[in-house]
Amino acid sequence: MDHRSSERPSTASSHRSRRSRRRLALAVPVVLSLTASLGFLPAAASAAPPADSARQAARATGTAEAPSLAYVVNTRTDHRTIASVQRAIAEADGSVVATYRQIGVIVVHSANPDFGAEIRKARGVQSAGATRAAPLTAAGTTDQGAAEVLTAEQAARTAKASKAAGAGEPLEADQWDLRAIGADKAAKINPGSSRVTVAVIDTGVDDTHPDLAPNFSAAQSANCVGGKADTSEGAWRPCTADDYHDTHVAGEIAAARNGIGVAGVAPGVKVSSIKVSDPDNGLFYPENVVCAFVFAADHGVEITNNSYYVDPWLYNCMDDPDQRAIVDAVNRAQLYAQRKGTLHLASAGNSNHDLDSDAIVDDSSPDDSTPVTRTIDPHECFDVPTQLPGIVTVSATGVDEEKSYYSSYGKGVVDVAAPGGDARYQIPDTPSKNGRILSTMPNNAYAWLQGTSMASPHAAGVAALLKSEHPWASPATLQRLLKAQADNPGCPASYDQDGDGTQDAGCEGGKRVNGFYGHGIVDALRAVK
Repeated sequence: MDHRSSERPSTASSHRSRRSRRRLALAVPVVLSLTASLGFLPAAASAAPPADSARQAARATGTAEAPSLAYVVNTRTDHRTIASVQRAIAEADGSVVATYRQIGVIVVHSANPDFGAEIRKARGVQSAGATRAAPLTAAGTTDQGAAEVLTAEQAARTAKASKAAGAGEPLEADQWDLRAIGADKAAKINPGSSRVTVAVIDTGVDDTHPDLAPNFSAAQSANCVGGKADTSEGAWRPCTADDYHDTHVAGEIAAARNGIGVAGVAPGVKVSSIKVSDPDNGLFYPENVVCAFVFAADHGVEITNNSYYVDPWLYNCMDDPDQRAIVDAVNRAQLYAQRKGTLHLASAGNSNHDLDSDAIVDDSSPDDSTPVTRTIDPHECFDVPTQLPGIVTVSATGVDEEKSYYSSYGKGVVDVAAPGGDARYQIPDTPSKNGRILSTMPNNAYAWLQGTSMASPHAAGVAALLKSEHPWASPATLQRLLKAQADNPGCPASYDQDGDGTQDAGCEGGKRVNGFYGHGIVDALRAVK
């Protein structure tokens, strides 16, 4: 399910914000660290709903007994404060689901419609809010459009072409994306180290797929749905074959070079699955993502891939107490992982939004109930986890190295670009002539998908190769290396892809850094050289 559809024309201003702030890190430089309070946050100039989102959702049901909602309660990390806040949660009719003492985040369920307002007054609480706008009893991935399954006829034709070209994998002739970043040549030099693991935080990986089984790390996999990690056998797998997103992403990163199907960018590294999508609606709720980042950090994961946005808000505005608490909780978790040596990569989104503009119209949030049209400032209302500090944001390109028509962008927001596919304007000369990305699917299948969801794992694969070459590299160093090896084509002279005389997006910046490509398109071959 794509909640960032680019079929809707962007209404974002094409002018770069005069403030030119660097993501959340500059908008709120200190308050979202693990030790600081959100009480010093500046007032935001957004159009977020003024009332408490949780209270609205609870009372909107009109039932005599309020439904249960999920919350995150954020506090200091010392035992005394956490114990005090847990007592306050109980007094406000809340039940603790999970406590992440390392980062001071407590996941809570409560049927009290005033729980959010009450717990925010409790001593030691720094921020608190509902993580959804709909009751618990009632998918934020960034792929663009439905999957296109590879047919037997296509597979046979591609296998023949692959053999003729001397490609190692039967379907590799259709993998224009590998050749675009030199991953086919890089694999001959260094396919990646099995000591490096990329955790795919997503819908669940089918680790029984023959292209994924050789490189899968069950010990670093879990199901975080509900905000608490379940590591029982197979808990990390997708609920149904329709939850294919994670399996596709995992194949792009680390499908083995074993003479079966496709190859990944880093076919020698490990891949794990941390499932966070709700089985009922496919959404990626904050408490699930908090659990995933902490689990990855505590289980030695070097890199995470995040091809989604945290639901239910496409952009989380800091003047809304619920959305503010979501940003705080997820940011604490991802910063904790960074401090333990984990680099995060995230997709830029598929709305063709300029994330450095003055205003963006968001008419899709909250996506778990009734959306409300609002105009937001992306410097005050944040795409999570994409705009959190230290996370590598990835835009999408097609075979011609142009920004994909759907990909969001923004100078100072996008760090690097990578192949995500573009079946509308950039068609490769491959056996199937499909501009999307071919990768693994549940039940031993293969299919094409496109989106910034596909771009981020390509960059994650290159980051894994860099980590294999430089095992000492910290997340910050790894990010610098990723940017240094990227190749920047520069802003195009024109970006009128449909030929109607109107620019479809505005690229700002120069050859070194710009809004379409950040520091450039990742290069796997340069990474291993």
